[in-house]
Amino acid sequence: MFSLDEDDEGEISVGESSDAEREMTPDIPEAPSVKTFDDGGDFEGASDVDSGTLRAFVVAVIYANAAVLLVALGPMVWFFEGWSRIGAGLFVGGLLASVRTYQTYRAWERSRDDADESDSKDGESGASTADAEADENDPVPDSTPEA
Repeated sequence: MFSLDEDDEGEISVGESSDAEREMTPDIPEAPSVKTFDDGGDFEGASDVDSGTLRAFVVAVIYANAAVLLVALGPMVWFFEGWSRIGAGLFVGGLLASVRTYQTYRAWERSRDDADESDSKDGESGASTADAEADENDPVPDSTPEA
């Protein structure tokens, strides 16, 4: 019937890219691989983390999740169900969990600072100790100008 249908001379390929488009298209970069704790399925990567840090993190996450749940659930129970004692108790429990979260973080931070302080005392040499003592004996310059 039509000569174009028989010879395929007038057809345009819609889904395929041309040679010029393939040359101008940049190469697709590959995503870097990331090591996760669960690569082997048994948390073997968690051994790289200090045990005190890992424990403090897990405890703080549990307390923080409990705090968010209870602080949100308490007022809803009080308002929607009318259970004022239970709602207030849940809310107060959430506030206490948030305080424990903060206390856990501060205890971890203090233990880390103490460890850093003890490491710096062990690593000092005699010259640096003498320099520190000399700095303590230096008079502080007067910052106010004399009139």
